[in-house]
Amino acid sequence: MVSIPSKNVWMRRQQCPCGDWKCFVTYEGDAEETAAASQSTKNDSPSAEAMVAPYVGMVFKSDDDAFEYYGNFARKNGFSIRKERSRLSPQLGIYKRDFVCYRSGFAPARKKPTGEHHRDRKSVRCGCDAKMYLSKEVVDGVSQWFVVQFSNVHNHELLEDDQVRLLPAYRKIHEADQERILLLSKAGFPIHRIVKVLELEKGIQGGQLPFLERDVRNFVQNRKKVVQENDALLTEKRENDTTELLESCRALKEGDQYFVYDVTVDENDKDETPRSFAWALQIFVQFMKGRCPQTILTDLDPGLRDAIRSELPNTKHVISVWDILPKLSCWFSLALGHRYADLRTEFDALYHLENSEDFEFRWNQMVGQYGISSDKHIALLFSLRTSWALPYIKGCFLARMATTAYSKSVDAFLKGVFSAQTCLRSVFEQVRISSTLRIQAREEMQYVHIRTCLPIEEHARKSSLVPYDDQDDQNGTDEWFQEFNSLTGTLFTESSITKERSDYVHRELTKELKRLINEVRNMPASDAVAMDLTRSPTG
Repeated sequence: MVSIPSKNVWMRRQQCPCGDWKCFVTYEGDAEETAAASQSTKNDSPSAEAMVAPYVGMVFKSDDDAFEYYGNFARKNGFSIRKERSRLSPQLGIYKRDFVCYRSGFAPARKKPTGEHHRDRKSVRCGCDAKMYLSKEVVDGVSQWFVVQFSNVHNHELLEDDQVRLLPAYRKIHEADQERILLLSKAGFPIHRIVKVLELEKGIQGGQLPFLERDVRNFVQNRKKVVQENDALLTEKRENDTTELLESCRALKEGDQYFVYDVTVDENDKDETPRSFAWALQIFVQFMKGRCPQTILTDLDPGLRDAIRSELPNTKHVISVWDILPKLSCWFSLALGHRYADLRTEFDALYHLENSEDFEFRWNQMVGQYGISSDKHIALLFSLRTSWALPYIKGCFLARMATTAYSKSVDAFLKGVFSAQTCLRSVFEQVRISSTLRIQAREEMQYVHIRTCLPIEEHARKSSLVPYDDQDDQNGTDEWFQEFNSLTGTLFTESSITKERSDYVHRELTKELKRLINEVRNMPASDAVAMDLTRSPTG
């Protein structure tokens, strides 16, 4: 898995467990977020209401506000604008801004390369003099931008709305559309089909997207270049991380006789092969002195599944359904459209069936109903059904590790300790510290005696005599001691941590014993046992 903090799908990818190198997974919510963002994109366009034309003396809070206003005015009037010049002073910073029509000025003459094919494209610049110039002034300590020149006289034809939207300044691919484009591209869709899908999803006619097909093609190509560069950086960082991690392991091994680790590499000084999982499991069993786990819980990875079958044949392999559910949207939402919600409901019902016969019968019905029997992801899930479907794993002891609450608690813990930038060596150090603290706590508890050696404990032992001859009293006594044992067990654990807690335990035990002795004093007298409770619990 390669993960870089970004909302862009190309910057956060996970190889799909189906094994297809072109197939990646994203998570539930993408479709809904895309739809919501696409709707907001529609709402971003300027209002159809008439705008007041800029005029000399018009005031803006900032130059960015002025540029946005002029840009909206330009779009409504059939042209676009660009920033041209700015002026800077030591006292005011940037104090003048010039915004001009996109056809302002003239393109500089280009020298054609010798011996190379050169495509001579005509420039759109024609010396248009439409403009808006601004100047910054400080009034009562507040900076304001004033329009000092404005001209809306153009020497070229102004465009209609269906033409002006295709000017480069307005052909923007918003973030939600970027994610959808990249997702479809990774799924193998050609550019022209991606454009068609976006049009269908937005419910608009062909050619009405706020960008052109060539914009989509350029965006995908540019993003792929970024991904390749990032992958190269990640590979280098990963190799450095691995080297530092091994150095930490060697250093720790020298100073800790109980620490064990093992590593092996191939002829290229790496070990990332399909056999890596099998080797890791072999070493794990070796570290456990040959004892194999009864159950092992993993994510959805066929390579790991095969290694478990090979190296741990008697271990029950369980895949948490919470690792499967987020992938369903990526696999089926595009193909099924509005029917995906029904498929998800049916899948949830299948998971909770009582027996395997019903599961397989309903599964065949489901894949036939939605026409996905030949889908590679459906085939993968069915081949792994004995590891994730409840009818096959309901007898396994999982200690709640397959629940949503457990998954969220682990995620919360990891996010509190690590970040996306944390290197392997830091992860190792954090785990080592946590493990060391746990071991120390267990060793210290081995030396905590049941008796606290406090005077109050000795006094209670000698003075608390309880009747045993009556059955009702006996039952009451059992409950009394159960309550007392529960309390003291908790308090003794607390007292072993710090002196402050030990003092607190002393005070609490004193109060509790006073209460219990008063209860015993009020109990009916017994002929079998004499009661001597004349002394105080602190005597």
